[in-house]
Amino acid sequence: MKKVFSLCLMCLLAVSAMAQNSVWVDLGLPSGTLWKGQNESGFYTYEQAINRFGNKLPERHHYVELINECTWIWMDKYGYKVVGPNGNSITFPAAGYHNCDGDVWGVGTSGYYWSSTPIDSDYAWSLNFYSRDGYMEDDMRCLGLSVRLVQ
Repeated sequence: MKKVFSLCLMCLLAVSAMAQNSVWVDLGLPSGTLWKGQNESGFYTYEQAINRFGNKLPERHHYVELINECTWIWMDKYGYKVVGPNGNSITFPAAGYHNCDGDVWGVGTSGYYWSSTPIDSDYAWSLNFYSRDGYMEDDMRCLGLSVRLVQ
């Protein structure tokens, strides 16, 4: 009986974790864009992000809308809580990035998130932030950045 109970409990926990990973948050943005409740795990080069997530990867204008329409609250060493016009929120962890050699930089002080919008063969747009502000920047495609999806 204990084994059956333990197995059922493990299944419930697994289903609960999967449900949390698929939660989409409506921030009340003018575009109606829904943002995934959490990051995809790991760091991705631009090509890896495009290949794996395709049209679920935000375009540059999605991030510009977040910057312009939401309130950004810095949570020391964690990242930003981004509060939409309707009061719902998501967090962007300050996960740093991997440089082109794979070294990790900026954990706890900055965050870097790919958009699907290319600039040229070597660069693409990304959302970058530090404790003082968030902005769009061009980053080398070989960098390993975080990914947050949209719907």
